Amino acid sequence: MTRELLNTLFVMTPDAYVRLDHDALKVEADGVKLAQVPLHHLGSVMLFGNAMMSTQAMHRCASEGRAINLMDYGGRFKARVVGPMCGNVLLRQAQYEAQRDEVRTREIARSIVAGKIKNCYQSVMRAARDTKVEEDGAVLRACGLALGLLLGALSSQESTESVRGIEGQAAALYFEVFGAMLLVPADEFSFRLRSRRPPRDRVNALLSFLYALLAADCTAACEGVGLDPQFGFLHTLRPGRPSLALDLMEEFRPVLADRLVLTLINRKQIRPEHFEQREEAGESVLLTEAGRKIVLGAYQDRKKEEVPHLLLKEKAPLGLLPHLQARLLARHLRGDLDGYVPFAA
Repeated sequence: MTRELLNTLFVMTPDAYVRLDHDALKVEADGVKLAQVPLHHLGSVMLFGNAMMSTQAMHRCASEGRAINLMDYGGRFKARVVGPMCGNVLLRQAQYEAQRDEVRTREIARSIVAGKIKNCYQSVMRAARDTKVEEDGAVLRACGLALGLLLGALSSQESTESVRGIEGQAAALYFEVFGAMLLVPADEFSFRLRSRRPPRDRVNALLSFLYALLAADCTAACEGVGLDPQFGFLHTLRPGRPSLALDLMEEFRPVLADRLVLTLINRKQIRPEHFEQREEAGESVLLTEAGRKIVLGAYQDRKKEEVPHLLLKEKAPLGLLPHLQARLLARHLRGDLDGYVPFAA
């Protein structure tokens, strides 16, 4: 576990080309050198749009465990290049056996949802303290109370499906008040409901972009400890869906993504001019290149912030938490821990 896992090379410039230069990756466009980064500083590479990478550079990254993620300009995941899967095959066998066991699946899903609800509660109550609009404060406090009741109801759920139902209710309550956490004029940023494919407004465009980045980080965390990112517990199995990575990211959505969206908007680091509407893409709203640069820089900075980890009893960078939690889940599946303990901010 090293802090190099925090460092990702984001390549967004149209027609950019990444090639291997000895022990570094060099990024060029139109014959001009844009960047050169030593490989030992990198944990992964993200190529946006039509950015390309040489076969030699791909081979080197794959052989040394650096994932290469291909994204469109809106941040939607397209493909992933990785080397041989690491980890003990017995761990993956334990994962598959646990996934087929309804009781174990329910308990792991319950822990994941508990972590998500706790972190949503913390975000909502923090916003209730910060807002200067009494009506918004009342709405946020009411949501916090409702989330607390759902958290209490989790322990009585007798099936994985009912646990999923609690998660769905909590998400609906949380997004109902998400707009009340915005401190800027509504004509600049407003939020009514979560829209994903495609995002219909600026806030949803930000959320979708950061969720895609977080999903890629959580997929890398699962693969890094030898877990199969396709076999989840809370999310049902579907072809092409990294269900376990989506499970893992649930507890981090409020902490790593949602809070960053609120910070960028409320501090006016991201502004309306950083978005564009594309009618040819289903009237979707996307970040401009300048907007993506701001968000990616803020995301990298956010990942370096250290927070207390109650189970480890020490501080850890936010960007390493998916890897730490993946390790805890692996220990539980191997039988070294009685249960999976989610991260709670």
